[in-house]
Amino acid sequence: MPNDEIILKKEQGTAVITFNRPDVHNALNNAMVEGLEKALLEIKQDGETRALILTGAGGKSFLAGSDIEELGSRTPLTGNASSVKRQRLFGSIGELGIPSIAAINGYAFGGGCEIAMACTFRFASEKAKMGQLEINLGIIPGAGGTQRLPRLVGKSKATELILTGKIINADEALDIGLVDRVIPHDKLMDECLQFAKSITVKSPVAVKYALRAINEGIEMDLSDGLGLENLCLGVCYASEDAKEGLAAFIEKRKPNFVGR
Repeated sequence: MPNDEIILKKEQGTAVITFNRPDVHNALNNAMVEGLEKALLEIKQDGETRALILTGAGGKSFLAGSDIEELGSRTPLTGNASSVKRQRLFGSIGELGIPSIAAINGYAFGGGCEIAMACTFRFASEKAKMGQLEINLGIIPGAGGTQRLPRLVGKSKATELILTGKIINADEALDIGLVDRVIPHDKLMDECLQFAKSITVKSPVAVKYALRAINEGIEMDLSDGLGLENLCLGVCYASEDAKEGLAAFIEKRKPNFVGR
């Protein structure tokens, strides 16, 4: 990709997006937002990517919040527009129809924490630190933090973290449900890649509709959620992958899922 601040690499069905401003702890600026938008669009359109990993360059930070100089220049109108754009952008990670893994290799503050929460899974290095620090600047999270954090850790704990601007380490993040695993720093990417591989061998159709049933159903009451599950299951039964999965089971071989 032409944008050096966002690096996109693909290999064996897994895409890796790297936030690449290590000299400023990968602080999110407008150029990175544009680069991330292009990278996600490319992944959505390629038809080959089956899992996504996001991480930060430099080994110290995942993404340590928004660029402070850009924050200082915002007006009520531009601040609101930026919030809307980032909410939509981070939300689009969950709309790719593939699992996403935040490989949190260091600081994940503000927007970095919000990007991580938009992913399907969060794997943290033992050196990771997380927090919504916006309150310290006289503002609040504006890219999904006030909504995704309570859904992950509960209203009371989320309110505490947002109102105090507290920084927590990887173990506490695991304890409260903010991350799914804590991994030795030097093994983080290997474990993320291995986990991604365990999903990329599955049917892309089944993965897509399982994610849809989970992500949309969790916002519904049980009856409507069960109805959505039935519809998603029906789509799976209509796929070539379902026929291949059954045939492979009968023939005692590994299935070759093609995503149709």
